[in-house]
Amino acid sequence: MRGKLTLLAGVCAAAVATPSFAQNAPGAVGSDNGPGVQEIIVTAQRQSQRLQTVPIAISAFTKENLDKQQIKNPSDLQLSLPNVTFTKTNFTSSSFTIRGIGDLCTGVTCDSATAIHLNDAPLFFSRLFEGEFYDLAQIEVLRGPQGTLFGRNATSGVVNFRTAKPDLNGFAASGEAEYGNYNSIRVKGMINIPLTSTLAVRAAGFYLKRDGYTKNLFDNSKIDDRDMYGLRGSLTWQPSSSTTIDLMGQYFREKDSRMRIQKQYCQNDPTGVLGCLNTTRGTGTTNSNALLAGILPSKEFFAIRGLTAAGLGPFALGSVYGPSQYTNENPADPRVVNTDFNPTYFTEETILQGTLKQDIGEKLSLRVEGNYQKTKVDSSQDYNLSVLNRAGFAPALGALQAAGAGALGAGLKAYLGPVASALIPQGAAGPLCTSAAEPTGTGVYGGHSVCGNTPLDFDRSNQSQTAWTAEAVLTSKFDGPINFLLGGIYGKYKVSENSYYVDSFGLDYFAGVVGAATALGAGLPPAYLGTPAYRNNGATGDGYRLTTYGIFGEAYWKFSDKLKLTAGLRYNNDKKTITARTTLFNFLVPHGSTNAYDSPYIGGYDADPGTAGNQLFQVRSVKYGELTGRAVLDYQITPDHLIYASYSRGYKSGGINPPLSPIFSVPESFNPEFVNAFEIGSKNSFGNGALQLNLTGFYYKYKDLQLSRIVARTSVNDNVSANIYGVEAEAIVRPIRPLTINMNFSFLHTQVSQDKFLSNPRDFGAGRKDAVIIKDITNAANCAVGSNSGNVAGVNAFVAAANAAINAGIRDPAYPDDPTKYLVYPGAGLKNPTAFPADGGIASTGAYSICSVLQSVADATGGGAPFGGVTVYSSGIPVNIRGNKLPGAPSVKFSAGVQYAASIGNLTLTPRVDLNFTGKSDGTIFNGVIDKVPSFTQLNAQMQLDGPDKKWFIRGFIQNITNDNSVTGLYVTDQSSGNFTNVFTLEPRRYGVAAGFKF
Repeated sequence: MRGKLTLLAGVCAAAVATPSFAQNAPGAVGSDNGPGVQEIIVTAQRQSQRLQTVPIAISAFTKENLDKQQIKNPSDLQLSLPNVTFTKTNFTSSSFTIRGIGDLCTGVTCDSATAIHLNDAPLFFSRLFEGEFYDLAQIEVLRGPQGTLFGRNATSGVVNFRTAKPDLNGFAASGEAEYGNYNSIRVKGMINIPLTSTLAVRAAGFYLKRDGYTKNLFDNSKIDDRDMYGLRGSLTWQPSSSTTIDLMGQYFREKDSRMRIQKQYCQNDPTGVLGCLNTTRGTGTTNSNALLAGILPSKEFFAIRGLTAAGLGPFALGSVYGPSQYTNENPADPRVVNTDFNPTYFTEETILQGTLKQDIGEKLSLRVEGNYQKTKVDSSQDYNLSVLNRAGFAPALGALQAAGAGALGAGLKAYLGPVASALIPQGAAGPLCTSAAEPTGTGVYGGHSVCGNTPLDFDRSNQSQTAWTAEAVLTSKFDGPINFLLGGIYGKYKVSENSYYVDSFGLDYFAGVVGAATALGAGLPPAYLGTPAYRNNGATGDGYRLTTYGIFGEAYWKFSDKLKLTAGLRYNNDKKTITARTTLFNFLVPHGSTNAYDSPYIGGYDADPGTAGNQLFQVRSVKYGELTGRAVLDYQITPDHLIYASYSRGYKSGGINPPLSPIFSVPESFNPEFVNAFEIGSKNSFGNGALQLNLTGFYYKYKDLQLSRIVARTSVNDNVSANIYGVEAEAIVRPIRPLTINMNFSFLHTQVSQDKFLSNPRDFGAGRKDAVIIKDITNAANCAVGSNSGNVAGVNAFVAAANAAINAGIRDPAYPDDPTKYLVYPGAGLKNPTAFPADGGIASTGAYSICSVLQSVADATGGGAPFGGVTVYSSGIPVNIRGNKLPGAPSVKFSAGVQYAASIGNLTLTPRVDLNFTGKSDGTIFNGVIDKVPSFTQLNAQMQLDGPDKKWFIRGFIQNITNDNSVTGLYVTDQSSGNFTNVFTLEPRRYGVAAGFKF
């Protein structure tokens, strides 16, 4: 078999994606001598099989197809696949969605719905989607749950990358160089050396460097560039005809200014209650008065906490009723931004693999594989993709400078001097310093700062993980009607670091000034509030650990030469343990500390409200054991026509929600998700192979689909059930040898199938006129007050009365005889509810207030009876999402490509054109107008001249001819960040030339 199957799989099994031309001898199966689509070998069922005999919906691409269709990376790959989408996501990750099922779960304990494999080995958290495809034998994309052979995290399907193996038959080498616009330089190469008749090695690599796609108006720079490379080495040893050992190691590294978030959109909310409105995505910026960093240092907050009464009113940075401090231009062009913090991006990945293939006699074959993976990623970017105007901060900064210099006495100087030295080291008119995103939690007050002439706000997402798996598969090759496959896999995955930081000058200012006042009032040494930056440490201490194993098997029973039954079963076992915490302003930290978490005052901090007492970490464990499997009946009507029907059950394990600040409450864990999938398919070849047409129809019953939402700046996950159905059609037409046409079409319908009530963060009033949306000035979250009787005037009067009570001050009932003791101090000056703009898509009114006070007033007045009765919704007024479409699931996709290989003497000139259309979809489960992801079209073309025997080539190409800014997905942030929308796009128009050789 040596050398016979080194070029595997090319087109699809249940649906043919694109022509893949096997290089077989003349006259052999798969010969390219004449018209017709060649017979292809695929490996979708862990063994080499003819394309038309595999009853699975699978698309596959060889290296040749990747080149011809300009598929350089996964973003390109999605365009030529039915019912498949791919998008980057908000936290240095991505989502590969198949038939409406993608990574809607967000968090370190979430599993991917699409199983990503490299040479059949599962990858837990791969950076394969960051780099370029190079020296691949093929890519297989299996659509639908693969609950037997691939197991636990394959509810949507599997993407299996197969690297090219060393060839024992002879020396070979290839290379290519490409130059394109954006000063893009791409180089790829491979060398294959047979050392002996049984031992061969292969080395390959790529390098890509280009200028940025995006212009930053702030400093007229180019950002979102690329500077990356990948290396791979392989060894194959075949000591006998029955034994093969394969070893592979690869390394990938990137360091540049890649943008995690392409563009941020907002329909500005002048009230500040929401930050961004709900009718269009808009090209404004969020209202700074909606942000945590704008509300906490405000004079309204200072008043209710007694800081104004204590003489610290002049230190407030502004008012929530003042103008937004974001005043910069935000161009509509997604490739133009205005940011005072340029992005940074670093990632590296190492993968090591070893495989033993051993024939046991003539009837059994054993495959044993081990896989090791180590990955790091670290990304920072401007949080609001905009620039704060510092002019409004001038009075407060001047007051801080004076107090730090002793103008208000030695007492305040001792407490505010360190704050001024850290934040404005050169005075109120000089640079402003913000905490760097770093692990000690001391930030700017520990000397870890980023300084600039504008108030900065940025985030950081970083993660480090390791994983290994070991798998064994035994396959029979009996001559009789029954055969089988048995296997088992064991794996461990550890995340040693997973943090998401949000740093802002406003947060640092609040931590310093209010921390100083708190320490002074308590008679403690000068201190600040720790941590001064938000940090969701999703894996700390012992980190996140997953232990998983699976035992699986399939049986194949041929009732006749035409009828076959496949039945498989798998047991999956998963155990997850995580140590995590979230910190922001939770405890005092003395100035001079080198680690905030060593503060003598940290004992008052509780990272785990679900456990009695104060805990410094949240520690949780969950365990799941589930059965999955499949059954397929296929019938070979004629050698050219196959029909099949299948049932499969998919499973993805549940997980643990991140810890939130103590004032918020969400379920600690979320359930596993399951899908029962029914599929029918037909594979057909007509006209002696001139037309290959494959059709698939499917219906899914989905239970407990994992769905993410943002609560208190943290992603948490719920479960919901859904129904999905659709059809797929793919065809290859090759009436004559030079001409090839490939086409595919898919239709998809997704729908939430159960009553599920969730609050839409864009509209906490749920479209009701008899509701008031509240911006809580103690934490920047939103709540809502709704009338129980439809009384619009009554609910507004209720909020006005509560605000009047807040403005007057609310006495502490624990001190009835002390008129100076307040829960809420007087003087906030909160205003009555106000209407949102008429074009804002919000029917409710809005107001700044305190949600807990509103609840107390409602309780004290018998549910707000004097106002017609009201209900305070701490998490917003929920709406029923039953019937809504799932995110990332376009109802229609279509692609077509045509190429003609014209012979010019002993040369071949091949022009090719590809058209890809992806229909509109929804970016969130709420399906609002603002949540729509518009349809897009990508048109590519290229011309390639091949030399004799294809030993060399010259290629000219253009990608995205119309220069569409195609949006692949979006993300809506939470209320304390202003409800802005981040979008992710495909690449702009690219063009260039390439040349290469092979021998």
